[in-house]
Amino acid sequence: MTRRAYDNTRRAEQAQLTRRRVLDAARELLIERGPAAITMRDVATHAGVSAETVYKTFRTKATLIKDVYDVTLAGDDDPIPMIDRPEIQAVFAATSPQDKLARYAFAARRVGERAGPLLARLLAAATGGDCDLAQFRESINSERLAGTDALVRHLAAAGGLRADLDPDRARDIVWTLISPEVYELLVGDRGWSPDEYEQWLAQALTAALAAR
Repeated sequence: MTRRAYDNTRRAEQAQLTRRRVLDAARELLIERGPAAITMRDVATHAGVSAETVYKTFRTKATLIKDVYDVTLAGDDDPIPMIDRPEIQAVFAATSPQDKLARYAFAARRVGERAGPLLARLLAAATGGDCDLAQFRESINSERLAGTDALVRHLAAAGGLRADLDPDRARDIVWTLISPEVYELLVGDRGWSPDEYEQWLAQALTAALAAR
């Protein structure tokens, strides 16, 4: 490796480490204080970097929040779509409709565990008139809808979807059952354990969707 290539690699690695530090700091502050109570400068101070670095990396607070959510949702900052990650690939690899939906419930439970506290803060703020957060809510709802549509189409193609159930209606049912609001109500408000949530979700999905 040439000296120039080595230097470029080191700079890229350092930039990635700085980005992760800023994302971690932003997540902590968002959960602790809520989005309305923090600024980009607050995040910079918490991350131990300059405000200029935060602005240069993320441009706007709305972009920073969305990136924090995406990394929290996935569990890392690797550029791998959710549909290609092991938890979802396990759904496609399962043989029976019941097993597919049980694996999907596990994937939803893991997302809830990772993103639940953050999303509770962000969604609460989205109802308070913040235009950026309202747009964020629309964006994540659309992304979740696309994900549930992929599940339902796969289930139907495998012969696992109830014959009397319209795929679009099935998609909407799944979209609702795995919503962060439902997870927060059951686990956050009612004190269910993640295991209890996963078991309930698997049963609810199977009862609503699976061919008999």
